[in-house]
Amino acid sequence: MRALALFGAAGSLVLSSLAGSLAAAPPTAALDAPPAEERGTLLAARRAAAEGIHFTACPAAEKLPESVRCGTVRVPLDYADPDGTRIPLTVSRVRASGPAGSRQGALVYNPGGPGASSTYFPTAAKLPAWKRIAAAYDLVGYAPRGVGRSAPVSCQDPVDRAKGPTPAPTEPSEVFKQERIARAKTYAQGCAQRTGAALRHYHSLNNARDLEVLRAALGEPRLTYMGASYGTYFGALYATLFPQRVRRMVFDSPAHPAPRQIWYVNNLDQSLAFERRWADFRTWAAKHHKVYGLGNTAEEVRESYEKVRVELAARPAGGTVGPGQLHAAMLRTGYHDRFWAPRATALSRYLKGDPKPLIEQAAPKEEGFAEEADGRAVYTAVECNDAPWPEDFAVWDRDNTRIAEIAPFATWDNAWMNLPCAYWKAPRQKPLDVRTAAGVLPPVLILAAERDAATPYEGALELQRRLWGAALVTERDAGTHGIGGGANACVNGHLEKYLLTGAVPGKTPVRRASCAPHPEPDPVSLERRTELPPTV
Repeated sequence: MRALALFGAAGSLVLSSLAGSLAAAPPTAALDAPPAEERGTLLAARRAAAEGIHFTACPAAEKLPESVRCGTVRVPLDYADPDGTRIPLTVSRVRASGPAGSRQGALVYNPGGPGASSTYFPTAAKLPAWKRIAAAYDLVGYAPRGVGRSAPVSCQDPVDRAKGPTPAPTEPSEVFKQERIARAKTYAQGCAQRTGAALRHYHSLNNARDLEVLRAALGEPRLTYMGASYGTYFGALYATLFPQRVRRMVFDSPAHPAPRQIWYVNNLDQSLAFERRWADFRTWAAKHHKVYGLGNTAEEVRESYEKVRVELAARPAGGTVGPGQLHAAMLRTGYHDRFWAPRATALSRYLKGDPKPLIEQAAPKEEGFAEEADGRAVYTAVECNDAPWPEDFAVWDRDNTRIAEIAPFATWDNAWMNLPCAYWKAPRQKPLDVRTAAGVLPPVLILAAERDAATPYEGALELQRRLWGAALVTERDAGTHGIGGGANACVNGHLEKYLLTGAVPGKTPVRRASCAPHPEPDPVSLERRTELPPTV
């Protein structure tokens, strides 16, 4: 997610507090799988199969090596009108490296978002964890509708972006809330004005339909697909809409697919999960107090963090890093523990009088801003279009205030990220009931970390319940978001075996396997700070 932009699972605490939150939501604009859109998808897929994709050198803007080739597939803006406007999706590919006789087809990947591109994915062919998979498959990435050069969405003029330093209160005042309401309204209005009538067509159901057109354009009779985070949601929509077109599917760190969760409740539950993962980071930092000096307990580490927040509110580091920038940087510790050592080092250095590491990691950067703005615009459009949202801020205020009492770390930041959906004017979709019957869908593989904050573990359990015959591999006592091809050899073994053979672990009716957690990161001493990657 951008600030917080990927989704999580339902918890009984949240559901009990939301009994009436969505009762007064506006009527939805679409029914499940309208016949006109079914016919439009079929026509678009046939057309794409005939046209194919012409792969050539990638544009310089993609920043990809020469080994990767790029092309374009055109999809209907509106599947109810397949002969109307068609929009281009950028596609990237590297051919399978193994013998032609061992090639299994194309593996399409989506990293989530909404608003993220996977055009970089073919470069994974050179990574050890992907070597055997890349020998058997063409690795295919693409930019979904709205992303990058794929018919981009626009919601604000770049000059209007917020610049540091900014505040990030965990107990926002009424004045601050009103200011954020005004910004959310302006942003929602900007999306409508700058993107126009096309805005209504950027949603998850169309992302699933686009995936079917991409499959046909690649010449694949059935789809082999791996989605992470939000990519699991529209992958699950695809499995529900086109089960006969599925060959193999991997769902890595799944979003909770239940219609009632999309997306307001999922974001509330995510805030609860981030609090737990924030505690994991602080516990780890406390174990390495001799290295970082942030405290011997998780509570003492929190106090060190709060001290930095207070000082930055009074004197922003480098003139641009205030509490908002600090908080955005620290949120990344909830996604992946590779951020733990550099963030702990930055806090430690700052408290010792050296703000440079914190400025390097948290200061707003001009480079990449356009991509970030585009990603946020797509994220907002998809989330807001996908489902009903409460339109009364009093509901948001009530629910987030309750959660912030026990989970203050991410709650309000998450609320402000999604608040434009309260003032959205484009028609809403009705979330599809993700579900497949026995024998309809080939076995699929679900990967999940038990302590994932961005997409809490309950989402993986729910997805397995809904996709008959699905197998679930759990990384126990770990919280990295997106575990396939990562640091856990056990997880990677299950992933590779499935993609190469179709075999899933366990036996029906409950196909499950567990992996021990990957090792916690080693602390990075202050003397080794220069060895850290430059972009963290």
